[in-house]
Amino acid sequence: MQHLLDPFRKIAALMLRKKKSAFVRHAAQKDAQQFAALHAEGDFSQSWLQDDFEGFLTDRSVIADVLCDPSRPERLYGFTLSRLAGDEAEILTITLARAVRGRGWSRVLLSHHLSHLTSLGVATLFLEVEDGNRPAMALYQSQGFKVIGKRPAYYRRRDGSQALAVVMRLTLGGF
Repeated sequence: MQHLLDPFRKIAALMLRKKKSAFVRHAAQKDAQQFAALHAEGDFSQSWLQDDFEGFLTDRSVIADVLCDPSRPERLYGFTLSRLAGDEAEILTITLARAVRGRGWSRVLLSHHLSHLTSLGVATLFLEVEDGNRPAMALYQSQGFKVIGKRPAYYRRRDGSQALAVVMRLTLGGF
């Protein structure tokens, strides 16, 4: 567990020194509208709608964390959703507002989310990421995710072309 908290603490300290901060909290049903807006702002081939997020946020198997402004917790900078299945989980999406990308906040959000999942007894975490999404691949690899497979033509891009999905796994047990 300590291993998961170290990156969070280092980045949080750096943000506070720069007088720019954010914090992570559990998502609430009222966040669905902002989730949809942030997801639409992302580089996803298909954006999910508010109704989709309302469904996720009422699903007891979905864990959702948000990155928000500490002085205005209702203002979201990003979020992540994972679906639990026994002692395994899958990250469904992780999204960060364009305005705050490049600050290391996705690492803060993901580190917190990993700690949250570990506290719930998740031992193994999976995700899929579009091949070529270098920032996401770097983020996941920095947290210890390993490539375990590929799915050809899994994603359809906005231009109609197809992209390979890289399947990754992280073992959380033992931290």
